[in-house]
Amino acid sequence: MAGRLPSKVVIVTGGSTGIGRAVADRVVAEGGAVVIAGRRREPGERAAAALRAGGGRAQFVATDVTVEHEVQRLVEATVAGFGRLDGALNNAGGVNATAPLAGVDAGTWHAELEQNLTSVFYCLKYQIPAMAESGGGGSIINNASIGGVRGIPGLAPYAAAKHGVVGLTRSAALEGAARGIRVNALVTGNVDTPLYRDLLGAPPDGALPGPAPNPTGRVAAAGEIASYVAYLLSDEAAFITGAALAIDGGATA
Repeated sequence: MAGRLPSKVVIVTGGSTGIGRAVADRVVAEGGAVVIAGRRREPGERAAAALRAGGGRAQFVATDVTVEHEVQRLVEATVAGFGRLDGALNNAGGVNATAPLAGVDAGTWHAELEQNLTSVFYCLKYQIPAMAESGGGGSIINNASIGGVRGIPGLAPYAAAKHGVVGLTRSAALEGAARGIRVNALVTGNVDTPLYRDLLGAPPDGALPGPAPNPTGRVAAAGEIASYVAYLLSDEAAFITGAALAIDGGATA
């Protein structure tokens, strides 16, 4: 396949649904190989099989990104299966604590940090050396969401974790720059995903209640985010690193 990612091998965590699935589809459409990581085996295997049926190179590796040795196994399986690692979208995350800060217990606080921040640390810890060993540099995108740059009432642990993702991204970018490894954070806004619909209490399909809480008044399709991620993964974005890049309909403007 022709495209911007010929022969590149990309890991997508949380790649079975939503933004992750859209990115996995786009990587294959752009000529790359994708390794989908997720906790749920059935949707992950189904997504990878669909991409292979269309002629793409895709693999699913069952992974809980909050467990270090599983992340290590994911990266090792990627290199063993495709020979190298060139890119990653660290997209897995979620919202557990939906209460005012004073009502959040310690266990929920730590679970939120593990799911949204510690998981990204584990991914970077093993992805960066694998990219360095591949010899061609690489591009890593961490999904920080708008919670990475602004507060969200009722979601304080999530916002704290995502702010941490931005700081982690910038530090990793500085460490990787000399080796050609770029690391950026994605500041995503209102995107039509299963998680977003759950937060709104909206049905899985059909129109979302509107207007959306951003200046455009609409919700992005997951494919719009995937288009931007494909650019950041490509060599066209070779001078972009250490940035928190908004694709949010102006919500953080």
